[in-house]
Amino acid sequence: MTFTGFDILIPVLVVFVLLFLLAGVKTVPQGYNYTVERFGRYTRTLMPGLNIIVPFIDRIGARMNMMEQVLDVPTQEIITRDNATVAVDGVAFYQVLSAPQAAYQVSGLENAILNLTMTNIRSVMGSMDLDELLSNRDVINERLLRIVDEAAANWGIKITRVEIKDINPPANLVESMARQMMAERNKRAEILEAEGRKQAQILEAEGRREAAFRDAEARERAAEAEARATQVVSEAIAQGDVQAVNYFIAQKYTEALAKIGSSANNKIVLMPFEASSLIGTLGGIGAIAREVFANGEERPAARRSPARPPLTPRDSGGAE
Repeated sequence: MTFTGFDILIPVLVVFVLLFLLAGVKTVPQGYNYTVERFGRYTRTLMPGLNIIVPFIDRIGARMNMMEQVLDVPTQEIITRDNATVAVDGVAFYQVLSAPQAAYQVSGLENAILNLTMTNIRSVMGSMDLDELLSNRDVINERLLRIVDEAAANWGIKITRVEIKDINPPANLVESMARQMMAERNKRAEILEAEGRKQAQILEAEGRREAAFRDAEARERAAEAEARATQVVSEAIAQGDVQAVNYFIAQKYTEALAKIGSSANNKIVLMPFEASSLIGTLGGIGAIAREVFANGEERPAARRSPARPPLTPRDSGGAE
């Protein structure tokens, strides 16, 4: 069997059509965008999935990763506003939002983001003192994120986060900071101790004042009681009750003898002559007291007891 030229041409054409169709079919994975260039000029963007282009006329330009990516910022030395040198490193997170802009607006996207982040770290942290640098990381991160994101917006890039990882001052500076911190803590401890002593003295003074007030109040109450007792005795005397007078004199006499006998400096106590008669009549004094109080409760105030002469040493059983 002989083949003519037409018989050979048909299979060749079929193979060519198949190759043409296969060349025009492009599959884009999830998380990526492909740019399409026609004769070197950008025309459109291929989304994830199955896409058709014109073979030999259109071609794939840039394959852009649309997922969020992390970029490690290397360590660099920074001079702060107070002339302290520190070593700083960090990390930046970014995401491509527009594949054509990221592909055609900047050359070397990652290198551009890296240099932009490093320069802004130097400018932001260099305008702060060392103490601010060590205590305000959140402020630094927020300022860096705002500045770098604004600068990268024209590239179709969204800077999602910029974080400072480590801030390493020199060893001698760390030692000086430790001494400063210790001095500050000692100062606070001394201030607290002084405040405690002050508070204790205030409380002690208030306690003394309260005690003095209570003592004065107690003396006032005792004086009122003594005045009341004297008034009662005076009223009894005014009414002619001689037994009350004798009871009052005997009580004072007994108190005076008790004070004399309790003296620590006297070995010998000289008793007055009337003391023997007083000691012998203590039982009589108790009876007189009971009679006085009983008469005060039972008899009306208008009735008076008959006049009775005061006790004499002879009547009390004493010798002259």
